[in-house]
Amino acid sequence: MVVNLRKVLLLVAVLLGIVAFFALGLNRYFSLAFLKESQASLATLREQQPLQLALGFFLVYVAVTALSLPGAVIVTLAGGAIFGLGWGLLLVSFASSIGATLAFLTARFLLRDAVQSRFGQRLSDVNKGIQKDGAFYLFTLRLIPVVPFFVINLLMGLTTMKTRTYYWVSQLGMLAGTAVYVNAGTQLGKLDSLQGILSPGLLGSFVLLGLFPLIARKIVEAVQKRKVYAQWASVRPTRFDRNLIVIGAGAGGLVSAYIAAAVKAKVTLIEAHKMGGDCLNYGCVPSKALIKSAKLAHQMRHGANYGLSDTTPTFNFKAVMQRIHDVIKTIEPHDSVERYTGLGVEVLQGYAKLVNPWTVEIALNSGGTQRLTARSIVIAAGARPLVPPLPGLNDVGYVTSDTLWDAFARLDDVPKRLVVLGGGPIGCELAQSFARLGAVVTQVEMAPRIMVREDAEVSALALASLQADGVAVLTGHKALRCERVDGEKTLVVEHAGTEKRIAFDQLLCAVGRVARLTGYGLEDLGIPTNRTIETNEYLQTIYPNIYAAGDVAGPYQLTHVAAHQAWYAAVNALFGGFKRFKADYSVIPWATFIDPEVARVGLNEQEAKEKNIPYEVTKYDIDDLDRAIADSEARGFVKVLTVPGKDKILGVTIVGTHAGDLLAEYVLAMKHGLGLNKILGTIHTYPTLAEANKYAAGEWKRAHAPQQLLAWVQRYHTWRRG
Repeated sequence: MVVNLRKVLLLVAVLLGIVAFFALGLNRYFSLAFLKESQASLATLREQQPLQLALGFFLVYVAVTALSLPGAVIVTLAGGAIFGLGWGLLLVSFASSIGATLAFLTARFLLRDAVQSRFGQRLSDVNKGIQKDGAFYLFTLRLIPVVPFFVINLLMGLTTMKTRTYYWVSQLGMLAGTAVYVNAGTQLGKLDSLQGILSPGLLGSFVLLGLFPLIARKIVEAVQKRKVYAQWASVRPTRFDRNLIVIGAGAGGLVSAYIAAAVKAKVTLIEAHKMGGDCLNYGCVPSKALIKSAKLAHQMRHGANYGLSDTTPTFNFKAVMQRIHDVIKTIEPHDSVERYTGLGVEVLQGYAKLVNPWTVEIALNSGGTQRLTARSIVIAAGARPLVPPLPGLNDVGYVTSDTLWDAFARLDDVPKRLVVLGGGPIGCELAQSFARLGAVVTQVEMAPRIMVREDAEVSALALASLQADGVAVLTGHKALRCERVDGEKTLVVEHAGTEKRIAFDQLLCAVGRVARLTGYGLEDLGIPTNRTIETNEYLQTIYPNIYAAGDVAGPYQLTHVAAHQAWYAAVNALFGGFKRFKADYSVIPWATFIDPEVARVGLNEQEAKEKNIPYEVTKYDIDDLDRAIADSEARGFVKVLTVPGKDKILGVTIVGTHAGDLLAEYVLAMKHGLGLNKILGTIHTYPTLAEANKYAAGEWKRAHAPQQLLAWVQRYHTWRRG
């Protein structure tokens, strides 16, 4: 309330200052004619009261620039005419910079919060650019006096640029233009118009001066590029075997190779193990096949929900695991060597290693080695499961989300007692699935709740669902060590200062995944890594011709993000000399396929609060949805975050059956700037689960109905009834 009052008072003061300027006719004093007429009297005043005149001039200049009033050019000329080049330049330089900074701060105080709340997501990239290169671009703009400085003051105030940075860059950047105008003021008698100050030649010089930092930056980039390649200059090929080499045939690598082949580039794809990478062989595909079998077993046990008899499912666990492998084999042709060879991609199976920035050596699985050169290289080496350094872990044995599919396929029955380490998406999906297939599952999570990236209410719903399926979820429990006690495997955990032992037959580590960063030459080339390969916004490493995409590049470990990044990596690698594209992460969806599913795009409440982004919440409970009721799936909700008072979508969380599918409509809407009104105005088939999206939009509309207008409409209808 106090801040709003201050804003109002400041706005009133600024408006009063501007109105007074014109109402009192003060603008007549800011003309070339008046300055010429007053030159003699001002010179006399300077001789009699130099300090008072300098102070008055300084304050007037600050006020003019702070209020963005017309007349700054005249005052600058006056500085030269009254005080000469030296003192005039000193006074004008500091006054203009202080006034510009005050205008900058005024715009920031009055407008930035409102602008950021409305356009926060769109401006996020601008703010990142300002933090990284803002001073550079401000300096460039300040060097070109053709760009209205008052516009720069106001617009920069809406960004996150630091005030001290804005001041000193403005002080330096405006110096050249200020000097020209102050010097012109010393020759006031020869000026007939303001247009005469900037001759075409001088104006061209300023433009060149403004372009100089950009040119200098390109030169610096070229020098840096030359420097990074310096040690390899003697081995740089004069001709290249390939346009592109791709290391890794997971989602990122497959898409990169596909794009290169589609645009007729000569491309080689190298994979050491299985085509399709983690998603096909160990992650997305097998886990979803398992989830389907487990859900059917669950539905059989709860047949009464559908008017049938509850039935204990009987099954052969080996057959369940065999079905999973059959599903993988059915999908394998989509990612096979044969398919990609048919698309025009050369596929080599073996271990790749970077020899230099253009050369890759392949230790072929069939024996021997092969060396290939390429103008560009895309690294898509993926990630592997993180195995925690627990004492005794190797002694008791464990499986990961990668190894369990083969390990469990050799079992005759579902593990009787299964411990799952990790409360993230992978841990939750596998814990619930094996519990539904009859395992006694204990899930251990060190954090205070499972699925900590989601809102607390989502975590609570997920917890309730897992517990309903018999999973013993231990949050706030830290795994300490593994032991064998009388031949029995145990996990020792600590909770609230007390140790507890959990006996198990199988231990599944699902505490996360880490990028594959070793074994293929990153170290030898000195490519920086920090959990992932360090890249710029174009997905380039320190070597501009080497790119990274997918889990190895981060920041998201999602198959669809890997494919998304692959487009940028491949296009930039092949056509970056003409046009480069910054990877766009503005609208990234993801889902956790527990039952009910959890799907999200954009912000949730937890993130919005952490980032201090204002938002409104609209929530529609799926237990009211006709199709969900008919399917006995009436649980969950659609929660939409919007800009306060607007239908612009900031983020959506959906909990319910097929939530991942329902989310697609919101992903499309956010990507293309469509609001809830557009979703509400779209016909949705009845009865479908997708109607939940329309009803959520309807809830928003109901909450924002124009009550005053409706009151008048009610009076109109009353009048019409007579």
